Amino acid sequence: MSSQSSLSQQPQVIAIVPAAGIGSRMQASLPKQYLMLGEQTILAHTLDVLLEHSSIDMVVVAISAQDTWFESLPQAQNPKLRKVTGGAERADSVLKSLQYASQLTATETAWAMVHDAARPCLSQADIDKLLASRDKFESGAILASPVRDTMKRAVKGKSTIDTTVCREDLWHALTPQLFPLVSLKDNLEKARKAGVSITDEASAMEWAGFSPGLVSGRADNIKVTHPDDLALAELFLGLNR
Repeated sequence: MSSQSSLSQQPQVIAIVPAAGIGSRMQASLPKQYLMLGEQTILAHTLDVLLEHSSIDMVVVAISAQDTWFESLPQAQNPKLRKVTGGAERADSVLKSLQYASQLTATETAWAMVHDAARPCLSQADIDKLLASRDKFESGAILASPVRDTMKRAVKGKSTIDTTVCREDLWHALTPQLFPLVSLKDNLEKARKAGVSITDEASAMEWAGFSPGLVSGRADNIKVTHPDDLALAELFLGLNR
C-alpha cells in the first residue's frame, strides 16, 4: 500500500472554533477575539496554529451574524477554513459547526477538535499529544492542566473562605477538546434538548455517560479573558515564535 493511500485512510480531523461571543469582561468596544495581539488579532493567532497543523483537514469558525471583522482577516481566505453563523451560547455555536461539518465528511470516523477562539498560545506539540491520545481514549479526551495551587471554596454569596478544597485529582479544563464528531454532535443535540447546562464539550460527553481522557497540556495555553491577559499572551507568543 502506498504512503499516499495510507494517508488518505486516516480519520479526518475537523477543528471547530466558536467565535460568536462578545467577551464583555474585556471591557472593550469590540469582541475580544478581534483585539490586537502584536501585529494581528487574537483570533488570527488562534487560527494560524490550527490551519498550520498538517493533521487538521478543516477549520470551521462560528461567528456572529453581526460580525463585521472576520472577513478582513487574511486567514478567512485560507482554503482549509469554513465559516458558519454561530448561536447565542457557546454550545449552540459548536453544535451548528458540527452539524455543518457532518455534511461535508464522507465517513463516521471523523474527529472534532473544539478550541477556544481566545486561546492563541496553543502549541503544535499539544495538538500532537491530543491527537495521539486517540489510541488510549477512544471516546475522546481534552487538554488539561493539574491544579497546582491551594483551592478555596467561598461562603455562598460572600468573599470569605468556607473551606479548603483538596486539589488532589483536580484539573483545569483547557482546549482543544477532541471527540468523535458524530458522537459529540449527537450528545450535544440531546443535552440541549434536555435543557442541560453545557459548559464545555466534555460536559456533554460526561452527561451522556462517557469518561473523557485527560491529556496534560502546557500551562501557557491561556484563555484571554481579562485585559491583563493580553500582555501575558503577547509574552508567551513572543517566547514561542
